[in-house]
Amino acid sequence: MISLASLWLPILLAGLAVFMASSVIHMFLPWHRNDVAGVPREDDFMAAVGPFDLPAGDYMVPHAHGDAEVMKSAEFRAKVEQGPVMFMTVMPRGNPFGMGAQMAQWFGYCLLVAIFAAYVGSHAVPAGGDYLSVFRFTGATAFAGFALGLPQRSIWYRLSWSTTAKGMFDGLIYAGLVAGIFGWLWPA
Repeated sequence: MISLASLWLPILLAGLAVFMASSVIHMFLPWHRNDVAGVPREDDFMAAVGPFDLPAGDYMVPHAHGDAEVMKSAEFRAKVEQGPVMFMTVMPRGNPFGMGAQMAQWFGYCLLVAIFAAYVGSHAVPAGGDYLSVFRFTGATAFAGFALGLPQRSIWYRLSWSTTAKGMFDGLIYAGLVAGIFGWLWPA
């Protein structure tokens, strides 16, 4: 078995490679530009919702408060039929697009996935293992970390399946980078 400490360089480089690739994908390539739509009559919507002064968080409308009896009630069903029915995330006011904190969290997440890929690979492939074995185990683990949790948002919160598919494709790219770096730098 290979120690995780001996894999610090591929862990770091894999995390950096995914971080840089995701930056290129989201800043320069067009496939995520239509992931989120604006609401019609945005100014009117903001004027209507603004006075509620909602704190940052996730909301559902209408909301049954986790009560199955409320969900079965005629009043709740009428609200659902009338609409709107929505899940929404309210971000803090000010500058929610100052992305320093999110970028740091994303880099930390990239490193975490690389650590798990290293862990699985270190238990599956011995030192001096062949490139394809390392690629297979670390790549599958990285794909699980970057992509397999995404369909839950489409299943439960109705995020568009096209957005989920694009995110999973990104995850495949990231997993390939992680796997390639581990295969390249696997200890002899």
